[in-house]
Amino acid sequence: MKQVNYMKYHYHVNKNAQTTGEHEVHREDCKWLPDDENRLYLGMFDNCKDAVKKAKETYPNSDGCFYCSEDCHKK
Repeated sequence: MKQVNYMKYHYHVNKNAQTTGEHEVHREDCKWLPDDENRLYLGMFDNCKDAVKKAKETYPNSDGCFYCSEDCHKK
């Protein structure tokens, strides 16, 4: 049987909206991660979809980062 390893990542959402209105969700290892004072920790997730869902509880207009959460980048 093939073993599958799932990695969990720490995710954060930018407290400051983009000029287009959405709050971007970033993995903690993203080079575009906002400074500490400009981000809200979301928790550890297997994927960006769950992290964006969590971010939408605070910022309904949340979206994944193009660079670190490309599968969730819609805008």
